[in-house]
Amino acid sequence: MARVGMRKEIVEAAFEQFHARGYNAAGVKDITDAAGVPKGSFYNHFPSKEALAVVALDRYGETVRMRDLTDRSVEPLARLRAHFEFLRDETVRHGFARGCMLGNFSAEIADHSETLRTAVREGFAQWSALITGVLDEARRAGDLRPGLDPEATAVFVLSAWEGTLVRARAERSGEAFDAFFSLVFGTLLA
Repeated sequence: MARVGMRKEIVEAAFEQFHARGYNAAGVKDITDAAGVPKGSFYNHFPSKEALAVVALDRYGETVRMRDLTDRSVEPLARLRAHFEFLRDETVRHGFARGCMLGNFSAEIADHSETLRTAVREGFAQWSALITGVLDEARRAGDLRPGLDPEATAVFVLSAWEGTLVRARAERSGEAFDAFFSLVFGTLLA
């Protein structure tokens, strides 16, 4: 019988391994060693590393506080900015070494696994929908420049963020973040 706690330990370890090392560099043994469980127990909980990666992507959404985007007690654009500031601060805290797990998987494995490509696509779609909701709120409140379509703008902002992460990680510098915040919040959404 599979232990529920063991499954959670494997998911946590996989999340950390995948986020820190990438999908290909994190083997099942690396994950089970990090979880402190026997390698054989892995298959009591997951049919494959790929299936575990889908669960780890879900876990990623929890760690980047996606739900904060739905907190209507905070003004929409302030909420959106705080979300990206949190993500920036996490990237800096990890020494510019982790980036976005959705973006990382997209670049590393999505061309080789339909299952993971679908999970990444759905993750980006959910994130984009949350940003669209925030921008739609801002539009209804009169805080979004007329003519900006919330859905198209959300896709653009998210794409700009992913590019910003790539650049910040490559340069190990916050300069790309400065440009992102200046252009997105100082110009586009001002």
